[in-house]
Amino acid sequence: MRRRDVITLIGASAMWPFAARAQQGERMRRIGALLAIAEGDPDSSVRVAALEQGLQQLGWTIDDNLRIDYRWATSDFERSRYAAELISLKPDVLFASSGAVVTALQQVTRTVPIVFVTVIDPVGGGWVASLARPGGNATGFASHDFSLSGKLLELLKEVAPRVTRVAVVRDPSVPAGSGGFAAIQTVAPSLGVELTPIGVRDASEIEHGITDFARFPNGGLIMVGPGSSVRLHRDLIIRLAAQHRLPAVYSSRSYIPDGGLIAYADDPVDQFRRAAGYIDRILKGEKPADPGAGSDQIPTDHQPQDREGARPRPPSVGGGTGRRGDRVTPRCCNA
Repeated sequence: MRRRDVITLIGASAMWPFAARAQQGERMRRIGALLAIAEGDPDSSVRVAALEQGLQQLGWTIDDNLRIDYRWATSDFERSRYAAELISLKPDVLFASSGAVVTALQQVTRTVPIVFVTVIDPVGGGWVASLARPGGNATGFASHDFSLSGKLLELLKEVAPRVTRVAVVRDPSVPAGSGGFAAIQTVAPSLGVELTPIGVRDASEIEHGITDFARFPNGGLIMVGPGSSVRLHRDLIIRLAAQHRLPAVYSSRSYIPDGGLIAYADDPVDQFRRAAGYIDRILKGEKPADPGAGSDQIPTDHQPQDREGARPRPPSVGGGTGRRGDRVTPRCCNA
């Protein structure tokens, strides 16, 4: 879906403040934001507010010296369409909230700076050359690399030791899905687990896949992402896991308030807020490829969280989650 555009007043009464600003030598700067989440998703307003709060703290005022054009995309078609549409608006900087969005934006521009958040393994995904020196026109925050997806399976075995079969819900068409599943595959043999991949083309594929999987005992479920194609079916996945009594671990905190058991994830709201600093630097003249443009190494918790907001410590484990180094610092790309 597409969020309603920032309101533009038409007529003489609207021209006056713009003319006044022009006389004072100020220029309205423009951000094109393409978000991989539905506009009506409960998380969307919280994340947008965090971004705008961060910008306001740096001296930017919406509709005064800054305009943000939001587009919301949950499919390849929407990502391609809105990427081209945002470029036509001639933004000073683009903001992307997933790897698939970065891909769509880089297909239409290699010159307009892109600041991204909640991207899994930007190097492996091909969006930057390296974390220290991204090169090109993109920089931002990496949630983690693909290898960390293996910890989802470790956590599941920790909270449900009897699990020997695991359904992995993922979108194989995006790097977060295919790379995350590959990482889980490398860990599975050592934990004595058999994996069953489940696609997310539509609700029917998910429902049939999980229902068929649940016919046999000792099963568990892992959701690999993030990915807008998976988020679309968040409620369905949570409902099916509960219906079939499958212990489940999710790679996004947004599943927890809606009834998910445990998430192993970073804090996307924090990344939205801190991305304002990167955008501010670019608006003030720095480029994504400039050394130091993204030098902040921002620590964020990336650890298990259950429905009560606490780190799960099942009695059968004895607090063993700490053995795996649950606090992870997401790496920022040093532009």
